[in-house]
Amino acid sequence: MGVRKDLKRAKKRTDLADRTKVEITRDHHGAVCEARMPALAPKAATGSIADLPFTNAAEAPDAVVLRRRENGTWQPVTAAAFAREVTAVAKGLVAAGLEPGGRVAVMSRTRYEWTLLDFAIWAAGGRSVPVYPTSSPEQIEWIVRDSDARFVVVETPENAAAVATGTADHPDPPHVWRIDGGAISDLTVLGGGVAEEEVTRRRAALTPGTVATICYTSGTTGRPKGCVLTHANLHAEAANTVELLYPIFKEVTGQIASTLLFLPLAHILGRTLQIACLTARIELGHFPSIKPDELRPALREFRPTFLVGVPYLFEKIHGTGRATAERIGRAASFDRAHRVGVRFGEAHLDKFLGRGKGPGPGLYAAWALYDLLVYRRIRRELGGRTRYAISGGSPLDRDLNLFFYAAGIIVYEGYGLTETTAAATIVPPLNPRPGTVGLPVPGTSIRIAEDGEVLIKGGIVFGAYWNNQAATDAALTDEWFATGDLGDLDEDGYLTITGRKKDILVTSGGKNVSPAVLEDRLRSRPPVGQCVVVGDNRPYVAALITLDREDLTHWLYVRGMPADTPVSELVHDPRIRADVQKVVDHANQAVSRAESIREFALVEGEFTEENGLLTPSLKIKRHAVTAAYAKEIEALYHS
Repeated sequence: MGVRKDLKRAKKRTDLADRTKVEITRDHHGAVCEARMPALAPKAATGSIADLPFTNAAEAPDAVVLRRRENGTWQPVTAAAFAREVTAVAKGLVAAGLEPGGRVAVMSRTRYEWTLLDFAIWAAGGRSVPVYPTSSPEQIEWIVRDSDARFVVVETPENAAAVATGTADHPDPPHVWRIDGGAISDLTVLGGGVAEEEVTRRRAALTPGTVATICYTSGTTGRPKGCVLTHANLHAEAANTVELLYPIFKEVTGQIASTLLFLPLAHILGRTLQIACLTARIELGHFPSIKPDELRPALREFRPTFLVGVPYLFEKIHGTGRATAERIGRAASFDRAHRVGVRFGEAHLDKFLGRGKGPGPGLYAAWALYDLLVYRRIRRELGGRTRYAISGGSPLDRDLNLFFYAAGIIVYEGYGLTETTAAATIVPPLNPRPGTVGLPVPGTSIRIAEDGEVLIKGGIVFGAYWNNQAATDAALTDEWFATGDLGDLDEDGYLTITGRKKDILVTSGGKNVSPAVLEDRLRSRPPVGQCVVVGDNRPYVAALITLDREDLTHWLYVRGMPADTPVSELVHDPRIRADVQKVVDHANQAVSRAESIREFALVEGEFTEENGLLTPSLKIKRHAVTAAYAKEIEALYHS
């Protein structure tokens, strides 16, 4: 009950409740068309994000700001120690020839050195250019050439080889350092002859309007575009989200706030999270994988108080819990725990928000039973101390959100893009509303255009695409950024994302269908892995569905079937098709009959980044999937 007691204590504090007073504008029909949230943090007038390590070192030199895994344990890194390391690496970059405004690409999994390099590049007056460690030589070639990065820091020999291949034809290939090959120590030695005053001078020359990073979009529909983000953009995002959330994460709970960062740092959400943590001096650790089987042991070891993740993580934690229960013959009990959790979470939230009486004695008793049998195991999977989580990237199934709430973990959903420096909306701490992505981040406005497109304005919105004025002009009008997403604002200004403009399907009967709602619900339940809903200019809606590898292993185990049973056999097995049909029925509950999935095909293989069907940020390349499975799609309409 800890998290719910936190909320009750927080609600009594008017200073926290007053932080989310949204301003509403209605159209001539009376519908809410715009929501604005006043800024909580003052606009940056001087300085830059590069100052953060040095401000922390001056104000609280002994404060633990990061934890670094060494020799099997998490070692503390104080503010003073981090500032010294940043200075040493920045001096090395200066000695290597980095000029103010020069670009340095970083290609690595999430690890301590990534954060260190980011701040060192800024301290040396440079601009960081993140590159996903799974990028192909062709993708690397484009980013390095387009950004004109003269230096690249990679993690592994494989990364270095990919950079060498990609840039082999460049007239002047970039200089490459390798983290696993001693990049940090090499740069430290190289900068030994550079005076600290040079770093101080370069840092002092930065302003809020200075470009901090060129962050490339994931490229779902063509070549990635470089989003130019300034230090002011990063400050607006980090400072306002800290002011909104940190009082809950620390002041109300009484915990020393900490989090384990496992999102890729090539993605803007991971980048802004590290800045927010240093801003608030929240203890930050790093882990290089988002795969649940690898991540769970690290969570139990680090024991964070809050997490920032994607729906995939929460879906897999829930799925693992059910698989464990099924393995010991208690699947029905877990399913009851899920249903009880959803009912309990909904009733408890209604009472908290003043909309109902709350759970009755019988529901409380059922919750208490399943807290002993199921919910505490879910908390243990996330480290045992986690009370709060932020989920972004795609919508989280509402029932799953309520289940986690019943388990003592509030999942706040958010929504944003690279162009908005990560979150543009987030569910406010004292007004949870599962099923929405929340209110505008303080200092931000959300508008719904006449065609339903979500428009965003505020200090978090980027100023341009690098070397691409045409794309900039198409995306920005009077400082409003056209997201390409479709959404609705409710009476209180909460945003719900309903799909992508370019993904809307129009059946041959003229019905407009947003595939996102169906796909999100399909992916939320085993044994579904990935999926694509189709039906454009077709008589009805259908779906391509892959089977999740972990779910398949478990499915085979409980049925006593060989673990190496080929997927080519399983996709035709009537038992697994029956299980998938139940998931399809669950998805169809969210839409009208005309929008519902009538047919589905189970397909072999997976949608992965390696086969070109997923972006590095795990977004489906819809056109690539439909091209790769053209025969299967045709068969759905000619069976």
